[in-house]
Amino acid sequence: MGIVLDRAALVARVAADRAAGRTIALANGCFDLLHVGHVRYLQAAAREADRLVVAVNGDGSVSTLKGRGRPIMGAADRAEIVAALRGVSYVTVFGEPDVTPLLLALRPDVHCKGTDYTAESVPERETVLGYGGRIAIVGDPKDHSTRDLLARIQRGPDRSGGPAR
Repeated sequence: MGIVLDRAALVARVAADRAAGRTIALANGCFDLLHVGHVRYLQAAAREADRLVVAVNGDGSVSTLKGRGRPIMGAADRAEIVAALRGVSYVTVFGEPDVTPLLLALRPDVHCKGTDYTAESVPERETVLGYGGRIAIVGDPKDHSTRDLLARIQRGPDRSGGPAR
């Protein structure tokens, strides 16, 4: 099980892992309602290095990115749920508009993004390449979303007898 840490404690943990010869991957996201796409993304990211750091967007940035009524769960709850996933080593909440300051503080060996990006379209690409890191596009095709899940919940159960689509 992963550990939720503030930035200072995370920087110290990553430094200790590096000193022990371990590689570091960083993945980030809102993780507002955990779904199978999130799990597959994080499991794939965990395979990229010895330790996986997951940066969870703070509540303000989720609201800005996702709109009114979001996040559904607060950052502390989202971080704790993500930390419980196999393969996740450390979780931290970040309040900045993007993950660049955390990338610069940690300098992970690999920055993992989902398949809704390409290596060329990752917003933090220049930062990662600038310190000598690499970018990995991981996870399954982006056909799962919290927005779709919320819409299905609002529609109610599918009366056809099968799983709600």
